[in-house]
Amino acid sequence: MAGHRIYAVSVASVYPHYVAKAEKKGRSRAEVDAILCWLTGHSPESLAAVLADGTNFEDFFADAPHLNPARARITGTVCGVRVEEIREPTMREIRYLDKLIDELRRGKALHRILRA
Repeated sequence: MAGHRIYAVSVASVYPHYVAKAEKKGRSRAEVDAILCWLTGHSPESLAAVLADGTNFEDFFADAPHLNPARARITGTVCGVRVEEIREPTMREIRYLDKLIDELRRGKALHRILRA
């Protein structure tokens, strides 16, 4: 089965949009990076390397050092779809990320976003 076209998009090409969305509401690039690192287990250095390499979303999640088990507690809707009901694993991971960035944009405290 062929994956969705977003799977082939580089994370680096979408990353500036995540940052812009956050900064527009007074949040920071560091908070976006903290979300990405929490979700995937990347260190800031390995995240920077992945972004520099142009890694696509499918490989970004497939090769993540350690997907955070607490990500299963992420619930709610993104684009009208409940993230906890998405069955395709890669799409669910992408939507988890989208949901966390949306929570950041809405002003939620970072420690709550990271399910701490």
